Amino acid sequence: MLGWALTFLVIALIAAALGFGGIAGTAAGIAKILFVVFIVLFIVAMIARAVKGKPPL
Repeated sequence: MLGWALTFLVIALIAAALGFGGIAGTAAGIAKILFVVFIVLFIVAMIARAVKGKPPL
């Protein structure tokens, strides 16, 4: 999921550099959403692993 977020970030940067503001804004918004979802799932996975008694990483 982090890979998808980075992909959309790169698309947004390229689109912004070429002057496509609408596409850049949309891609940046998608990248932000995917990054937040990634962080939430990562934290949930670390908590679940800690509850099982294993070290976080």
